[in-house]
Amino acid sequence: MSSLLEKIRSRFGGLGRVLLYTSLLLPGAARAGAYEEYFQAIRMDNVYFLKQLMQRGMGPNLIEPKRGYTGLMLSIREDSMQAFDLLVNAPDVNLEAQATNGDTPLMLAAFYGNVPVVKLLLSREVEVNRQGWAPLHYAAINGSSEIVKLLLDASAYIDAESPDEQMTPVMLAAMRGRVAAV
Repeated sequence: MSSLLEKIRSRFGGLGRVLLYTSLLLPGAARAGAYEEYFQAIRMDNVYFLKQLMQRGMGPNLIEPKRGYTGLMLSIREDSMQAFDLLVNAPDVNLEAQATNGDTPLMLAAFYGNVPVVKLLLSREVEVNRQGWAPLHYAAINGSSEIVKLLLDASAYIDAESPDEQMTPVMLAAMRGRVAAV
């Protein structure tokens, strides 16, 4: 199926994409190739096709194999905020999911400096403290004093140690010259 999709894309260009997306609306679209299209719809912030795929059975907790991100995590990483809004409000979304490297949606939002996403996730009472790398480490690396404050206000542990027990969020911020975050 994958080679067929590639042939359609190469032969028909933009029209091929329209044909491909139209085919996703047909019964059975949650099978055969829709998995890749699900993550592509998130990357492109194409909520119309993402909704169609979700109605066909593609859930909000599918795992993208490259990094082990859920669709929600990918939407944060790609700054696909319409897709994020759809996924974060899905009834069975796992807001505490972990990628292969242990990242969570809150950690990614802190790393990328996305204040509205951090606020929304905190309002849903996601975990702010964890063993090893924590959202506060990522906020300190990013240098966002606003996110650091939000996390501290949510009881993030200021002296959280990195996995090697060598770095706290304050140390990371200072090392990177993120004075506002210190």
